[in-house]
Amino acid sequence: MSDELQGKRVAILAADGVEQVELERPREAVEQAGAETELLSLERGEIQAMDGDINPAGTFTVDCEVAGARVEDYDALLLPGGTVNPDKLRMDEDAVGFLQEFFSTGKPVGVICHGPASLIEADLVRGRTLTSWPSIRTDIRNAGGNVVDEEVVTDQGLVSSRSPDDLDAFCAKIVEEFAEGEHAVHPEGAPA
Repeated sequence: MSDELQGKRVAILAADGVEQVELERPREAVEQAGAETELLSLERGEIQAMDGDINPAGTFTVDCEVAGARVEDYDALLLPGGTVNPDKLRMDEDAVGFLQEFFSTGKPVGVICHGPASLIEADLVRGRTLTSWPSIRTDIRNAGGNVVDEEVVTDQGLVSSRSPDDLDAFCAKIVEEFAEGEHAVHPEGAPA
């Protein structure tokens, strides 16, 4: 265990349909680096994780409803993918508002696979370079983002990866970026 994230709190925002490995592996990486994690979701209880978007996997206990979460309580944010998860988040006013407020602080964010769909809804990809699962790349471009096809991409504290195949690189990079802390707020800023 390393300690580069000792004393840092990482919020993980996810809902039913989250891809299990995309929540477990990054969570494990930041916790092994010394961070404390807290799972935020749309309601209390448990969320259902999936394996390959089709097969039900384990469940995760929710620590806090996003409606009651405070951005100032966290040093970084993790957004796992899964097709259904970000679709549920993007339809929730509290989740979208939390994302917008979080990005306005310049605190680092890690997002993987379909996770950027939530950022699109919150108007947070405009002017940014990121990667994602291939099926949402056109959506990112249409929302003003620049999409590249690389295993991990960093843009002013926003770390993105394409799929579970990229988890080794993604986990290493989020630990590094989360350790760096706040970055300058992106020139596009938070949405109006």
